[in-house]
Amino acid sequence: MRLHRLLGLVLRPWLICALLAATISAQDAEWRSELAEWRAQQAIELQKPDGWFALVGLEWLQPGDNSFGSAPDNQIHLPAAAPPHLGILRLEGKSITLHPPPGGFPEGFLIAGKPAEPQRLDTGLDNDKNNPRLTVGSLSMYVIHRGERYGLRIRDSKSAALARFHGLKWFPLNAKYRVTARWIPYVPPRSTTLATLVGTSYTQQVPGAAEFTLAGKTYRLEPVLEDPAEAKLFFILRDTTSKSTTYGACRFLYTGFPDGGLAQPGNLVLDFNRLENPPCAYTPYATCPLPPSRNRLPIPLPVGEKRYHD
Repeated sequence: MRLHRLLGLVLRPWLICALLAATISAQDAEWRSELAEWRAQQAIELQKPDGWFALVGLEWLQPGDNSFGSAPDNQIHLPAAAPPHLGILRLEGKSITLHPPPGGFPEGFLIAGKPAEPQRLDTGLDNDKNNPRLTVGSLSMYVIHRGERYGLRIRDSKSAALARFHGLKWFPLNAKYRVTARWIPYVPPRSTTLATLVGTSYTQQVPGAAEFTLAGKTYRLEPVLEDPAEAKLFFILRDTTSKSTTYGACRFLYTGFPDGGLAQPGNLVLDFNRLENPPCAYTPYATCPLPPSRNRLPIPLPVGEKRYHD
């Protein structure tokens, strides 16, 4: 009896350690599997007909009439797949209206899935989710609003960039760069002005800051609320790998909300293995925000997505 009790005392810590190791191993396997799925989905999203590799043009509108089509006499020249004269975009102050070209709208030209007709085109400031789509053949277009400028964004589901897609490049996974940050709420929330690669700027809400430690040193990043309707934080940041292996302007990191919500102190997981390239890393026609000075880290983050173009 005494021997059984002694063996139990000896084996119990070993069993606890074994169970703990098995749990950690299972959690690590799940984490790696989730990241592999996320990476695969990133490539799928980019190759969709309305993804960033389909973006083939961004034309800024001038006050007055802006004719668009594939013919050389248009102010806005579309790819050869478009009809010679598709329509006229009239910019008057902050209003954009669509008008037919001489001879009327061509057959097959749709606005939000319906045959084209003269109408006002609504645009969201720096958020294009609900802007009506103008489609014809393999082309999809919509008007965007950036700062004081308005433009026509053009996508082609048969673009050369889609045909040449050669896969995304990633650093190896490294659990060291999955950290738990201390959430410091800003009450009331602050705001920041974000500059963009096309020279415009816009204001976003900053609900707080995430403070974390790497290699014994503490750093702080501030996210913005890109879409108040989503429980998602948007970090725009840059680290020293931008000089060599990652996209030079910045990378993006999306996370959920802190465990105690935005208004209360709490914790927030920052998994830098999920750092992704901004759209401007793939196409010159994107209007990406640049990181605020507070989000330019003096350290390398050799995880997440690498440069797409060498």
